[in-house]
Amino acid sequence: MTRATKGGGPRPGKEEPGLPDEALRELVAEADTGRRQPAGWQGGVLTLLALAWSLFQLWYASPLPFWFEFGIFNDTEARSIHLAFALALAFLAYPASRRSPRDRISFPDWALGLAGMACAGYIALFYRELSTRPGLPTSMDLAAALVGLGLLLEATRRTLGWPLAVLALVFLGYVFLGPYMPDAIAHRGASLAKGMSHFWLTTEGVFGVALGVSTSFIFLFVLFGAMLETAGAGGYFIAAAISLLGRFRGGPAKAAVVASAATGVISGSSIANVVTTGTFTIPLMKRVGYPAKKAAAVEVAASVDGQIMPPVMGAAVFLMTEYVGIAYTEVLKHAFLPAVLSYLGLFYMVHLEAVRHGIEGLPARTLAPWQQRMVRALMAFAGIVILAGAVVWGLGWIKAVWPQASFWIVSGAMFFLYLALVRLAARMPPLPFDDPQAQITELPEARKTIPAGLHYLLPVTVLIWNLMVERLSPGLAAFWALTYLVFILLTQRPLYAFFRAEGRLGAAAVEGLRDLWAALVGGARNMVPIAIATATAGIIVGTVTLTGIGLVLTEVIEMLAGGNLLLLLLLVAFICVVLGMGLPTTANYIVVSTLMAPVVVQVGGQNGLVVPLIAVHMFVFYFGLMADVTPPVGLASYAAAGIARTDPIAVGVQAFFYSIRTAILPFMFLFNTQLLLIGVQGWGGLVLTVAAGVTAMMAFVAALQGWFFARNRWWEAGVLLLVAFTLLRPGFWMDRIVPPYTEVPAAELETVLASLPAGAPLRLFVEGTNLQGDEVRRGVLLPLGEPTDNARERLRAAGVHAMPLGDEWQIVGVDFASVAAKLGLEPGLVVSHLELPNPDRPAKEWLFLPAWAAMLALAWWQRRRSAPRSG
Repeated sequence: MTRATKGGGPRPGKEEPGLPDEALRELVAEADTGRRQPAGWQGGVLTLLALAWSLFQLWYASPLPFWFEFGIFNDTEARSIHLAFALALAFLAYPASRRSPRDRISFPDWALGLAGMACAGYIALFYRELSTRPGLPTSMDLAAALVGLGLLLEATRRTLGWPLAVLALVFLGYVFLGPYMPDAIAHRGASLAKGMSHFWLTTEGVFGVALGVSTSFIFLFVLFGAMLETAGAGGYFIAAAISLLGRFRGGPAKAAVVASAATGVISGSSIANVVTTGTFTIPLMKRVGYPAKKAAAVEVAASVDGQIMPPVMGAAVFLMTEYVGIAYTEVLKHAFLPAVLSYLGLFYMVHLEAVRHGIEGLPARTLAPWQQRMVRALMAFAGIVILAGAVVWGLGWIKAVWPQASFWIVSGAMFFLYLALVRLAARMPPLPFDDPQAQITELPEARKTIPAGLHYLLPVTVLIWNLMVERLSPGLAAFWALTYLVFILLTQRPLYAFFRAEGRLGAAAVEGLRDLWAALVGGARNMVPIAIATATAGIIVGTVTLTGIGLVLTEVIEMLAGGNLLLLLLLVAFICVVLGMGLPTTANYIVVSTLMAPVVVQVGGQNGLVVPLIAVHMFVFYFGLMADVTPPVGLASYAAAGIARTDPIAVGVQAFFYSIRTAILPFMFLFNTQLLLIGVQGWGGLVLTVAAGVTAMMAFVAALQGWFFARNRWWEAGVLLLVAFTLLRPGFWMDRIVPPYTEVPAAELETVLASLPAGAPLRLFVEGTNLQGDEVRRGVLLPLGEPTDNARERLRAAGVHAMPLGDEWQIVGVDFASVAAKLGLEPGLVVSHLELPNPDRPAKEWLFLPAWAAMLALAWWQRRRSAPRSG
């Protein structure tokens, strides 16, 4: 690909430049790596501290401690060390204010960093002593907890801004000022000793589940992304997307969508995603005719959607596995289709924008046949799906045939495939994205761009293999993928030099070591805000468990909703957006899932909404993320507006409009869980669900854009919305014809349990008085395990202990932290009745036929109307 000098290009006039490189680096640094870059010995200490953190995390995740029987840490000790590194780096890498020096670390920051490390490390240093006196803190314990909490809040302010720090302060104030609150939210309060012990010295607060997930999983995947980026995968994804899609109508915008989806796979930050891809795609979109506001908004919408894209989902996926209580691969399965539908909707939206305004693609040196271009477009969008399918079904047989030797067979195959792909890449010209400010005058050739980085997909292949075939834990799977990435970083430069016959193998090897060093340091610095966020969010979680504020919120929202289910969900969605403003993805999910998910489960269950727990958590997660594009706080909009040189508020408003297609999905999959691939029967059911989802999203986007095959009239937009609603929620219409379920008496519970297959959910309705003395009547969807001969055993396996009581069953116990407990089941409640699918109800998928027929008829009508008439 060739580039013109600044100000050149085929279009007359001067292209308005975006932010300079230094400003862009500052923008990312403020959100991710820290704004301070000291030189000399201070920079060396900061670098070594970050390096030590990465090495500790790799050691903790590896099997090496158990092989050598040395350096074995339990979960609480590891969390303590994890937060100690994070607090130290927060004070050393993030200055206290805008006036603070950026090129050196002041003495107060050294003192605060050391104090933060000591307070956080106090748990690991005195773990045995603390375990002998639970609930009886000494003066030293309280001092460490009090100072540690204060330092954590200050580190939160520095790394994440005021929103999360203020929210944590509000919840802390509620703990200690409970008796002075209004009667509706008052509680008896907590003493200083009880509060500090709860928040700092136990695993109920700061050192709880969220920080544990950050320690065990999130760090490794952030490091995985940093290593891939350092290796060159980020630039490769952008180059590949532009080379495959840049020639189409609105090609740069379509490339931005695909590149952001690919970058979102390895990125945990929407702001970093905007800057990484937007630096190249926003100027390209402006060049082909997109207004600056819309070019920036497309990048924002695509980058924020990267946070819902598996396998990382902004690192929230690992928290979700703990909070919902299902396997990591199950969460990926449920999250996959909504994420793809959201990206397809944005892809189609930018296509319609291009059609409406006559925006063409980038000029190409050679024009491939249209069949070849369509195949390339499909490969660009479905690349990860194709890769995952190839790994699971193309290589999965190796595990079945040689179960003990599969690791060595696949490792050998990955080694030789890597050599072959690097040899192929060495024959290609270097990837072209070296100067974001230069103008692009010609589309890069796909046949030269795609082979130049295929080896970057191999670590992702290793990750998929370990997760889906070997069934390793996410932490161990990430460790082996990181091991492979370390090998790539150390060898790719020497191999390039060898295959290109450039000599200088020693110098290339040194550059590889520098790349590895930079990736380990960069990954740790990227992790600081996430670790701080998960620790601070633990204060909010601890407040809920200490005071019962979650029950108060449930009662308030139930009163405001007045029994109206739609109003309840709208209220929850609005509160999630407000709570998520200014928070990173991980803290965002912790807050909304802790405060709002129980509301939907309990109040929704009382009003007939009986859905899987994962659907509820996905609902609040999606709306928490909508805060990233909602003005005036959406930071991603400010980043994109800086690149496009336009108004950030206008970008935020436009991005919010583009993101409406994402906002409708939670309402749909909450009522139609097949969109989460729950209850989909066989390949036929999967194809039908995906086809309905894709066409529904196209219909909705066409209605929103006011253009399908021609400009929509008002009634045509109405038809498209009706089609989209029918395809996304066909049960709404079928329920009015035939009821979906039949009521079964509780006395038949044993018979029903014996008839349900493994993994099937049980629609269970309970009533009675809960532990707080309130009357309860609601339904839950209880996931079941393998069938057993004894009904009580099968319920016990699901976390419920029950016994027959006449014609009813009474719950006598619920396992702690089980899915049953998270669904709100309590001892003393009585099973009133069950529900089973109505055998006389026709399949709701029959309604797809009239919806598709209406869509085809409208397409024919608009094409006929827009066709030029002769004579």
